[in-house]
Amino acid sequence: PADIRDAAQARVRSAPAPITDVARLCVCDLLVAQCDVNCCCDPDCSAEDFSLFTACSVPVVTGDSQLCSQKAAVYSLDVEANPPERIFKLIDQVNPSIFCIHATNYKQALYLKSPEIPTAENFDQLLDKFGGATFSAEPDSWNLDTDAQNPPEANETSRYEYGAPVQTEDAFLRLPSPVVSSWCSDANPAGFLVNQATKCIRSVSVEKCDSIQALSMLFYINSSILAVPKSSQMVNITVQSIVVQSLNGMRTLLSSSDVLRLPMVLDGLCINAVLGVNYHITHTDTGEIIEAAAAFVLGAISKETLAIEQSFEISFTQENTQPVPLSGNPGYVVGLPVRAGFQPQGYPFPAAFLTNKHSQLTILHSTSTQDCLAAQGARAPVLFGYNMISGCKLRITAAMKCQPLAQTLLDVLKGQSFPEYVASFGNSQAQDVLDWVPITQLLISEQMISHTWQSSCQIPVSLGIEVKWTKYGSLVNPQARIVNVTATITTTTLKQLPSGRERIIPVTSSVVFTDISSPAEPSYKAWPTIDIKLPFDFFYPFV
Repeated sequence: PADIRDAAQARVRSAPAPITDVARLCVCDLLVAQCDVNCCCDPDCSAEDFSLFTACSVPVVTGDSQLCSQKAAVYSLDVEANPPERIFKLIDQVNPSIFCIHATNYKQALYLKSPEIPTAENFDQLLDKFGGATFSAEPDSWNLDTDAQNPPEANETSRYEYGAPVQTEDAFLRLPSPVVSSWCSDANPAGFLVNQATKCIRSVSVEKCDSIQALSMLFYINSSILAVPKSSQMVNITVQSIVVQSLNGMRTLLSSSDVLRLPMVLDGLCINAVLGVNYHITHTDTGEIIEAAAAFVLGAISKETLAIEQSFEISFTQENTQPVPLSGNPGYVVGLPVRAGFQPQGYPFPAAFLTNKHSQLTILHSTSTQDCLAAQGARAPVLFGYNMISGCKLRITAAMKCQPLAQTLLDVLKGQSFPEYVASFGNSQAQDVLDWVPITQLLISEQMISHTWQSSCQIPVSLGIEVKWTKYGSLVNPQARIVNVTATITTTTLKQLPSGRERIIPVTSSVVFTDISSPAEPSYKAWPTIDIKLPFDFFYPFV
């Protein structure tokens, strides 16, 4: 019918408002709060930065290429201007394909949701749900009314993004830190998913301590956090724990944290003054804050004190996950532990990794007595970038049995649970199978120690770990990535000692880090050289 045909044509002519603002997209923005070279869409770049650019590394930024019609951000440089300027244009781009998407109305596809990790308990359930030839996503609702224009705030984010200030009902969550000097500044906002730890100095006066806001617990918990930016849903900050510190530095954990302890003057002392605050924020995988807690350290200040040092820390944890200590984001940081783990048994396919007790690669920890039997169980974490060596001495007597002795030495060198895999990045997640590097174990046998006795025994005497790593990513900000780990056990043949004799054998463990990064190749090719002799007056009249 004509009315239905006209309505269909009207829908085609009135395309819905775009959900993604391409003017805010920037795929070359790699550095946080810094200008990326030749990245014309980087919001951190100023006009002075643009004047130094030679070209735009990403000249056109678009959204989904399958849309029938969408906006495109075009960037270029006006090199004839003095100084050169960046030119920005927002144009309409039409997809010539007849198989295109007119409207994006499946809301669940607009953000990345972490998939459920297969385990031994839920594998059958996931297999029944997704194992067939087809399956239904079962969306909550389908919005087929393409005539309805999105509201003006459609482009506003409905979730927190990395680095965005954590908003409160009055401003933002404060994380005091030193700015120019070591004195505390309360104007530093806490960034979402940015774990921070700061220390600063604050001026105090015992007579006025009850009126100094920064010394009161209320200053840090009285403002509720917005669950998502610019929303009316509030998340209250609860008090997780209170630790009281005496003048001599002794700390006591209070059994109850329900009662607020406000600063007050008592016998010439300012008690219940805030010395430290530790925030812990719990969020969903879609960037929504659902819980907020604060742990306080309160202390006493004497009247002679003119300034105190305060410490502040904030950490973020996704709901239904166990917090795992990271060693970098993403690349390893020198001095932080190398993360390690095991592949769980019973999986139909390698789906995840389980970390050991401390999720670290460890070696033998040397003791003052240098006794291998006494050092069993003492381990030291392998720190990225640090070559390490440790050892002990083993006193062998004729009464010792071969097999128990060899097993004991192997436990001393490798520990009770030597990991099978090492994380290639400092922030590798357990479910990312390709981010874990298997540890190659080698066995090398040396010559005999004694040549006088008939029966012999193979015992391990050293463990050598070689970690090969490379620089990964941009040359401006390369990230350390582990690509290979080899653990070599060296054994030696020890013949049985006669009765009454004993021997001392050194046992060693070592770790070596090797950088196998290839040097950066120049972008130009060297000019060919000609091995000839020019006439003596070739450059006349120039010298």
